[in-house]
Amino acid sequence: MTTRREFIQKTALGAAGLTLGARSYSRVLGANDRIRVGIVGYSDRFRGALSPAFLSLAKELNFEFTAISDLWSRRREDADAFYKAQGISLRLARNNEELYSKDDTDAVFISTADFQHALHCAEAVEAGRDAYVEKPFAETMADARVALKAVQKTGKIVQIGSQRRSAGNYIAANEYINSGKFGKIVMVEMTWNVNQPGRWRRPGVVPMLKEADTDWKRYQMNRPAAAFDPRKYLEFRLFWPYSSGIPGQWMAHQIDTVHWFTKLAHPRSVAANGGIYLWKDGRTNFDTMTAVFDYGDPADPNSGFQVVYSSRFTNGAGGTKELYYSNGGMMNLDTNRVTPEGGLAARDAKAMNMSENLLEPFELPSIRVETAANTGGDPMTTAHVRNWMECVRSRKKPNADAVAGYNHSIANIMCTAGLRTGEKATFDEATQEVMAGGKVFQY
Repeated sequence: MTTRREFIQKTALGAAGLTLGARSYSRVLGANDRIRVGIVGYSDRFRGALSPAFLSLAKELNFEFTAISDLWSRRREDADAFYKAQGISLRLARNNEELYSKDDTDAVFISTADFQHALHCAEAVEAGRDAYVEKPFAETMADARVALKAVQKTGKIVQIGSQRRSAGNYIAANEYINSGKFGKIVMVEMTWNVNQPGRWRRPGVVPMLKEADTDWKRYQMNRPAAAFDPRKYLEFRLFWPYSSGIPGQWMAHQIDTVHWFTKLAHPRSVAANGGIYLWKDGRTNFDTMTAVFDYGDPADPNSGFQVVYSSRFTNGAGGTKELYYSNGGMMNLDTNRVTPEGGLAARDAKAMNMSENLLEPFELPSIRVETAANTGGDPMTTAHVRNWMECVRSRKKPNADAVAGYNHSIANIMCTAGLRTGEKATFDEATQEVMAGGKVFQY
């Protein structure tokens, strides 16, 4: 039996596999069996979006919630009260070992702190459970390798929370680009801008968290040991290495579409810069950043295109944008329109004895990307949860599998490396490590 200390050491080193104290469990499901689902982390994201989506589908698809694991006693109590009011009785577990020690779950939702997702995913699949794992998949390559290896070894159904992959407008965009009608992508511009000093802050809840009511050591997993800090527990998105902040939270969604549409696994290089320019509240993750990605065939320096990503907490102008450009025009995933804007017009083409190249206008299915902190009732999330639930039953590959999560993690970690070192980041295919300044990037 592997101890918790040994488990942490293995994951920190990027070990190939792991063994849980709980025995591996996998129930053989009949076509009409009810599928029992556990909750790993009663987080804001889970309460506001994943739980409503699941509950709206549970009766139709014959699923049910049966158990919950959360390190903080208050969250277990809140979950117990909420679900009891809806006639749902949950077994309450103080941690994941307790959750997996009983055979009352077939699958789990994992919506914990960003840095925990990959290791919690590995725990779940090694324990015989399918999993819906919130993004980012991982914040370090060591953790990403452990999780991907475990998923591939066990063959469990894992959906990463990259819900754009289940949205009609993005599915149509992918089909359109890959039809060849759009032409070669020459540039992508992405933004995610808000003016929210309270984003990822929990000032009303932080004073409620007492060390005696949780398991701070277990919470930290393989991160460097630190003194108890309720802000790093509840406002983890503001603090490295518990989260990368903007790259892991927002960029992970958008950069994933680049990989999906182009079938490229990761960037060739990333240069990035940023800072804490306004919200000086003790955070260590930036409130403003810009990154430039080079994508293309690593063996062909003449191939490729550039992605420019920028994000800020300090002014919301521009909002959330995803603009794809070809020589013939633009695809705007905010307005869901393809237009000839910026395409090669007759006057400029004639001067070089070329032909005009302008896209035919094209309307994508309309759906709005939510930028609020919680997106309860978001049709994109509901569609993505449905896809996972259907795949748990059919055993088909879900829309955002673990490989997609691994790949968006490479891009995120390259961006974080650029931000934190000031060096251009690259990826070593042989070692599966992100490099910056000639060194492996580590926290």
